[in-house]
Amino acid sequence: MGSDYIVSTPPHIRSGETIEKFMAWTFLALTPLVVAGLYAFGFFAFRTLILSILSAVAMEAAVLRYRKMPIVISDGSAIITGLILALTLPPKVPYWIPIVGGALAIFFGKQLFGGLGYNVFNPALVGRAMLVLSWPSIMSGSWFTTLRELDGITTATPLTAAKAIKAGTLIGDISVVYKPLLFLNRGGCMGEVSALLLIIGGLVLIARRVVDWRIPLFYLGTVFVMSILTGNNGVFNILAGALIFGAFFLASDPVTSPVTRRAKMIYGICLGLVTILIRFYTSYSEGVMFAILFMNSFAALIDRYTRPITFGTVKAK
Repeated sequence: MGSDYIVSTPPHIRSGETIEKFMAWTFLALTPLVVAGLYAFGFFAFRTLILSILSAVAMEAAVLRYRKMPIVISDGSAIITGLILALTLPPKVPYWIPIVGGALAIFFGKQLFGGLGYNVFNPALVGRAMLVLSWPSIMSGSWFTTLRELDGITTATPLTAAKAIKAGTLIGDISVVYKPLLFLNRGGCMGEVSALLLIIGGLVLIARRVVDWRIPLFYLGTVFVMSILTGNNGVFNILAGALIFGAFFLASDPVTSPVTRRAKMIYGICLGLVTILIRFYTSYSEGVMFAILFMNSFAALIDRYTRPITFGTVKAK
């Protein structure tokens, strides 16, 4: 064989897309949301953001050094993990919560599985889940006062207030919160501050092919349809909480979501069904975090049973 030929393992198709570019586009898509969050929550949001990112980067560097691997922080994956974790935290949590959360996210959610590309679960959600299970009172009691239109409920998210309305313990009209939820919601975490900015950021990621449109579309569509079928407000359940943030920036993570087209549709539908189940039939008012972590564990299985048949072959009976 002449020197003009190179024998190597697949994949053989190369593109100009790199991890750095994917992370950079994710960061840019989230930037307007971060700016709005800093405007809405001020110093608390800034502190949580910085500490979470620094903690994630420090843990990444420490583990890579221990494993005697090149310390590559410039790919931006640890920064994005810390940023996304901060966006899921209540703004007024103590300073040590984002520090612990960032470290847990990288160690247990990413490096314990072998590093970037090998993790089964979304690292930021692993960190948040461990914080919620370890310090539930802090994680559920550090919200800013919810929307003024829902007076009577403090330190609660709009979803919690809506659940109180449905239970009959609070009188209110949730339709009045559409505008704040869409433009500048001061109740909840930074990742819930504006549904409009989240949608714009998500569309940017789809346009740049950082995420596939099927998962967010089928996820949001399932929640909307099932909300109506169960007698709930479909628009409110789309806009409130972390649903849009989760659909575009967490559930569509290419490492922890399925690969095939049919699998992505099934995955999105299942995410919507699990979210509805948790929101309407358990004591939790949110459900996005547990739904995504739960479905992360089925991503490979869904891929296995939705693999397209290789051209020229017959499906085994």
